[in-house]
Amino acid sequence: MQSISPETIYRGSDAWGKALPQINNLTKSPLILGRSVHTNDIKNKIFRDLKKSELNVNSANLQFDCCYEDISKIKEIILNNNHDAVIAVGGGKVLDSGKYIAEILNIPCITVPLSASTCAGWTALSNIYTKKGQFIKDVTLRSCPKVLVFDHKFIQTAPSRTLASGIADALAKWYESSITSSNIDDGLVQQAIQISRVLRDQLLINGGKAFKDEVKNNSSWRNTIEACGLTAGLVGGIGGEKCRTAAAHAIHNAITQIIEPNKFLHGEIVGVGLLLQLRLEEMKNNNKLADQSIKQLLVLMKELDLPTTISELGINVFENQNLDKIADFSCRDKSEIHFLPFEISKKDMIEIIASFEKQKIKI
Repeated sequence: MQSISPETIYRGSDAWGKALPQINNLTKSPLILGRSVHTNDIKNKIFRDLKKSELNVNSANLQFDCCYEDISKIKEIILNNNHDAVIAVGGGKVLDSGKYIAEILNIPCITVPLSASTCAGWTALSNIYTKKGQFIKDVTLRSCPKVLVFDHKFIQTAPSRTLASGIADALAKWYESSITSSNIDDGLVQQAIQISRVLRDQLLINGGKAFKDEVKNNSSWRNTIEACGLTAGLVGGIGGEKCRTAAAHAIHNAITQIIEPNKFLHGEIVGVGLLLQLRLEEMKNNNKLADQSIKQLLVLMKELDLPTTISELGINVFENQNLDKIADFSCRDKSEIHFLPFEISKKDMIEIIASFEKQKIKI
């Protein structure tokens, strides 16, 4: 079975208000799950609105990450208070935790993204980390969230940095799926790949404008946040497990093993991984367009103030065996890097990362 999308999606500037009647019918005792103190105003509004509807509402925060320690703690809170739904309000780690806990307990999950940094509000997938933010594995869930509330007014409150991160993560959809799944004889997968191509084009055109929009309400901004938060999720929903991630996310997962916890966002690290994936394609698969793609992406990434090298993520790959550590984890058994249609060894990774970190690319 393949879960393509949330059962119900509310989007726009009053999505939360429009979703309230359905939420009131869906749950009588929800738990609001959050994490960051910076989003307390929105979480408090959601709490008050649910209280006005005479729901038995409670709230809890992740202490660390989408990790087993926090998952176990929140699960116990839900069981001890007889909550019948999870309303996950926040970024990717909160959304992934809410979905995972709801699946374990067989209760509905309502996702309320507070930034466009991720498509986690849509997907039937949770990424599990250690409490220090080191990637462990991704878990495929039985279904997407019951309800997704993508409220533009909530998204407007997020720092611009989160949008830049979301753009980098969404761009990777095309570059990863187009190389891992291009030869799959499945019409739905091929259609998903083409949606990711349109998504990439739209982000290359509108991403910079959206990032610079101080009002956060012009058409470029609206189209970009929905591309990152909704369309990127649709690609994964339609393509399913055949629409694979590849080296960009494999390198992200490796970097999380050694990076300073909570200093960089998911998409910021994925963006660096994407540039390295394209260099791998150029050097190991004779992709003659890869260098042009790198230069095209660098223009946008610099416009978005995104890191473009591992050193800009605060890691010197030539110290503390960091290069070996990244290469080891990237190339471990069952790593996404092996979905590439050509063989990659640890030696290849070391050579390509080292040369990329040393060179200065003219754009």
